[in-house]
Amino acid sequence: MRLVPLTLVALTTLTACGGGGGSSDSNPVAATVNAGSDQQIIEKSEFTVSAKGSPADGTFTWERVSGPALEGFPAEGAEQTITAPDIKLDAELVLKVNYQTDGQLVSDQVSIFITSNNQLPVAVITQTAPEELPSQYNDVIILSGEESVDIDENGSVDSYLWTQLDGPDLTADSYDNQTISFTHPLLESNTAMTWRLTVTDDEGGSASTEASFTLNKTVEVIIADAGEDQQVIEFDTVTLDASNSEIVTATKSCFWEQLTGETVTLADQNQNQCIKTFVAPDVDTDSELSFEVTVTDSKSRSDTDTVIIDISPKPLGLINDTGMSDCYNNSQKINCDSEDFPSQDADVGRDSVANQLDKVGLGDLAFDFTKMNEFADELPDDATSFSCVRDNVTGLIWEVKASDTSDERASINQYTWYLNGTTGVQAGSVKGAANSSCNNSTDCGLQTYINDVNSNDFCGGTNWRVPTYTELLGLLDYAKQGESTLLNSDFFPNQPSDTQLSSDSSSFMPYWTSQTAADGTSLSQAYIIDMSSANDLAYPKSNTAFVRLVRTPGE
Repeated sequence: MRLVPLTLVALTTLTACGGGGGSSDSNPVAATVNAGSDQQIIEKSEFTVSAKGSPADGTFTWERVSGPALEGFPAEGAEQTITAPDIKLDAELVLKVNYQTDGQLVSDQVSIFITSNNQLPVAVITQTAPEELPSQYNDVIILSGEESVDIDENGSVDSYLWTQLDGPDLTADSYDNQTISFTHPLLESNTAMTWRLTVTDDEGGSASTEASFTLNKTVEVIIADAGEDQQVIEFDTVTLDASNSEIVTATKSCFWEQLTGETVTLADQNQNQCIKTFVAPDVDTDSELSFEVTVTDSKSRSDTDTVIIDISPKPLGLINDTGMSDCYNNSQKINCDSEDFPSQDADVGRDSVANQLDKVGLGDLAFDFTKMNEFADELPDDATSFSCVRDNVTGLIWEVKASDTSDERASINQYTWYLNGTTGVQAGSVKGAANSSCNNSTDCGLQTYINDVNSNDFCGGTNWRVPTYTELLGLLDYAKQGESTLLNSDFFPNQPSDTQLSSDSSSFMPYWTSQTAADGTSLSQAYIIDMSSANDLAYPKSNTAFVRLVRTPGE
């Protein structure tokens, strides 16, 4: 109870009129009001507040000062019967009564302490899937707590917690959602499972329930699983994995057998042999391997399954790699798996799988050459006399120079850049003088040499030509840096020697390409590649350089 007097004092002066009269003063009594004692109640219950005021015959008005909202306030009258509001947490409701009498206004407050009376939720478990019960092997089982409720009028279920109490080992997708799902396992006999669901409402109240369900036994008590079919690239490491095969006993073993395709060697990766690996073989076209696994449990029961492995050729391209087998940083050799210097030639592409390539011929690392005679017949790899070489990677056939320096195909012969195009002689072409740098009495231009070789149907073709920049670059083996030439002399013998070169060019072995350099409007230069260093250069067409002709079979 709080008394709050107001200092409104009404002073009235009475003046008598007429003769013989006198005067009378009246001093009013101070007004007071009492709102009653503080109360302790429970939510949604009825309670009464009653105020007393003096002097009598005044008016009472009630209002809410703080706390939960009330219906019907403000209200008039000394006594009020009120229903406590529905609350989530304990609360204090402060009410004030105002009392007015004889021109005076006084007030008092009372506190109503309301205790929350939370009703616990009700947990309910239902099985909503599969549609046909009881469930069978591999069915997806769904348990739901959707029918759980909070019986408070304004309450709600805030959280769910599922706990398996009994039954086989099961892995649910979640344990704190309204619904959970898991797969019916492989079972040798009908088995009961029991789950507990605990629900918690928005006021922290919890309740639990338990439910049991029957899981039916499986007709087959062992199911082999060879894994998903795979698509891989040649030289990839392939893993065959039957570890997901299902059994009802504690242990199992696996036996793998290749059914179709090129035979590969399987390596064990675990004790029960359920995981094996192999390297996908070298293939020229899309190929298929198939494998069967037999899974056996500890009671000698078994089942089989197969898996298909589709193998595609590695996209190695139609050009040779560089021949590099080592990786480097800025100054020295390093491991090829360095993150600071990644994707080097020795670590990617054809050279990185050179020891796994099924070559047609021979060559260092991924280079693959076949020797041929003057009629384009293939020769043994150890042949010492041959006229041409087929690059089995690009398919191109390359000229092999003659050892006799008087032969028109002698390695020391040099030519000016003089070539015909589709509309006649190409711009910038220069004819070299006869017998000046080659053994030809007509001229020492490239086109004359090409015509002579084609007229002889050399190595079975009449389409010999000067190679492009990229074609010629593809013959270089960069691992031979520091040697006199970057060509493999086992397949490209009779190369110019230092003694055959002029003294001012003993370390310079330029070979023509068919591509003109863009040097303005004159087009007077063409690209050469130095076979001793791999450097390229725009070279005057009037200068002389070596040439190694090439042709494309079938053109």
